[in-house]
Amino acid sequence: MNNRHKLKQARRWVVKIGSALLTANGQGLDQQAMRSWVAQMVALTEQGIELVLVSSGAVAEGMVRMGLSGRPESLHDLQACAAIGQMGLVQAYESHFREHGRQSAQILLTHDDLSDRQRYLNARSTLTTLINWRVIPVINENDTVATDEIRFGDNDTLAALVANLVEAEALIILTDQDGMFDRDPRHDSSATLLPEVRAMDETLFAMAGGGGALGRGGMITKVRAARFAARSGCATVIASGRSENVLKKIASGDTIGTLLLPDDDRFTARKQWLASHLQTAGRVVLDDGAVKAIVEQGRSLLPVGIKVVEGDFGRGEVVECVDEAGRQIALGLANYNAVETKLIIGQSSDKILSLLGYINDEEFMHRDNMAVV
Repeated sequence: MNNRHKLKQARRWVVKIGSALLTANGQGLDQQAMRSWVAQMVALTEQGIELVLVSSGAVAEGMVRMGLSGRPESLHDLQACAAIGQMGLVQAYESHFREHGRQSAQILLTHDDLSDRQRYLNARSTLTTLINWRVIPVINENDTVATDEIRFGDNDTLAALVANLVEAEALIILTDQDGMFDRDPRHDSSATLLPEVRAMDETLFAMAGGGGALGRGGMITKVRAARFAARSGCATVIASGRSENVLKKIASGDTIGTLLLPDDDRFTARKQWLASHLQTAGRVVLDDGAVKAIVEQGRSLLPVGIKVVEGDFGRGEVVECVDEAGRQIALGLANYNAVETKLIIGQSSDKILSLLGYINDEEFMHRDNMAVV
C-alpha cells in the first residue's frame, strides 16, 4: 500500500487554511471559496472523518474592514485588527456550516494553553467533546491577548500543536502554492514540485522560501509545522486551497500537493513523547481487572481500577501504572492530582462528583494519553 492510500485511511484530520486564501489576497473574505471548503469538510465528516479546522484570516479581514493597505507593525494595532476581523471570520464560517445543518464552535488559543499541563488537558477535553458531538471546532490564535513573547507566530505552528493535542493522523495545510518545491517557484520557473518527502529531512529548510504580505508564515513555517506534527506520528499534506475539491482529492488518496511523512507511526511516536516529555511524577498500582482492560481491551484507566497512589503528582503530569507485582503496564497523563486520586480510587466514575464536588473526566487516565509498555 502506498503512502497516499495510507493517508486515505486517516480518521482524524486537522485542516489549516491560510490568510491569503481566505481573503483572496487582501480583498476581503472569499465567501465562495469558504463555501466550497466548508462543503468539502462536511462531506468528509459524513464519510466518518473527524475534523478540526484551524483558520487564519482574522487580522487580514480586520485590515480590509478598516481600509488598511499594509499589515500593521505594532502589536496593539494587530490585536485590534484581529478583534475586528474575528467577528466576520466566525460569522462567515457559522453561516456556511449552518447551510449544511452543521454546528461549529469558536476556540481561541494562546501558547500558554498548550504549554500549561492543566490547560492542555482542558483544551483537549473540550475539543474531544466537540468532535464526539460532531461539531466542527474552528480554532485561531487568540491574537487579541497574545503578546510577542507568547504568540505562536503563525497558524501553521498552531495547527501542528493542535494535531498533537487531538492525536490527529493527518494535518492538511491549504495554501496559495501547489505544494512544496525544491526551489521557490515564484522566482525560479524550473522549480519542481516534491510529491513526497520525509518531514524530518533537514534539507527541506534550504528549499523553503519566505512568507507573503498578509500572513506571518511562509513555506518554512509549514516545514516546521510538519516536523512538529511528525513528532506525534502525524502526516502532513501541503496543497493549494484553490485546487478544485482539494480536500476530497486528498481523502481519496490522489497525488496532490506535497506529503510530508513522519518517521514513526502514531503509537511509537506517542509512546516516545510520553516517555520523554516529562519525568514520571508518581505511580498508581492497578488491580488485575484494570490491567486486563488496558492491555487486552485497549481501555482507559478508571478510578475503580486503582488500588494504591504513590507520589505527589499534579493533573496533567506523567504517571506510571504498575500491576500488583510492580511490573510497569503503562505511562500516561493523569486527569486528577494525587490528593484527588486518593479520594476516588476504588470508586465508580459516577461517584466522582459527589466525592470531589466536581468532575474533570470520568477516567483517571484516558487511553489517548496513555502509552502501554
